[in-house]
Amino acid sequence: MTSDKSIESIEMNWEVGPITIYGTMVKPAGSGPFPAVAMVAGSGPTDRDWNSPLLPGTNGSAHLLAEVLARHGIASLRYDKCATGPHVRENIMTLMGKLSMQVFADELAGAVRILASQTDIRKDRIYGLGNSEGTLHVLHYQINNPDIPLAGIILSAPPGQPVGTVAHAQIAAQTVGLPDGAIILSLYDDAIARWQAGEPAAPDPRMPQAFQQVLQSLEAPANLPFARELWTADAAPLLGLVSVPVLVVIGKKDIQVDWQTDGNLLQKAVAGKENVGFFFPDNTNHILKYEPKARVELVAAEVAQHYNAADAQLDPEAVDYILNWLNSKI
Repeated sequence: MTSDKSIESIEMNWEVGPITIYGTMVKPAGSGPFPAVAMVAGSGPTDRDWNSPLLPGTNGSAHLLAEVLARHGIASLRYDKCATGPHVRENIMTLMGKLSMQVFADELAGAVRILASQTDIRKDRIYGLGNSEGTLHVLHYQINNPDIPLAGIILSAPPGQPVGTVAHAQIAAQTVGLPDGAIILSLYDDAIARWQAGEPAAPDPRMPQAFQQVLQSLEAPANLPFARELWTADAAPLLGLVSVPVLVVIGKKDIQVDWQTDGNLLQKAVAGKENVGFFFPDNTNHILKYEPKARVELVAAEVAQHYNAADAQLDPEAVDYILNWLNSKI
């Protein structure tokens, strides 16, 4: 809840098959009608506010952004995906072996329907905003002819290449300098090929334990078939299929998605398309927060530990650009 009298916060829920999805709508006080944004969180156990139990702090970017939007006349709905939030244990048991990209698209479809059903929300001005992995779910929703298409899309920190490609590069970097590094990388590739073919990965015991654990996590029953779909999901070609206006935001202080590498791949995929715009704010990190340190000083573990610290704030340059983009489309 918020003490700001100029905005209202309302708890919502909707069904996706046997699962109940829980979310929070934040909107300006008054009768509207208002444009609205459906927010989709990133990977792992990241909740509706973009907090994660794996990281300290509860000062989530989505919560902050929702209130900023409401103060500027724009409603929003953010939600706990089925594998996140307080109901994750019961949901995972229900979805064991059934979790898929389609489930996440159905969650977003429910959020859009909820927004469209509100008398004070403009059905023709509902936008999607995804962060990190959430960008894939927004794109997947829009290109599959939904009943209520999004009026526009904001992609915050979208990867410009498939997850599997990124993972291979990370593993390759870690094998450099190791005894038999080339052999270890080959063993990893062989295990991944088996896993993608629907067979057990059966990691070779010669592989470092950390690499074996990565493969074992991919095979966890709760993750399938979603993990295989995500492994090859690629935002670049999906972006080229979208006809509504799109804004891509990748911060130059993002150390998970690189504004040059990923940004260039995404730009090449939509070369000549006038409906897609790009913005690379100087001090924005992976979750739209302001990062004061120079890029060369950033260490991954330390940055993530500060994502949702009490003093961490949204980057004003990124937020202003998003607000101006939305206002130009309303």
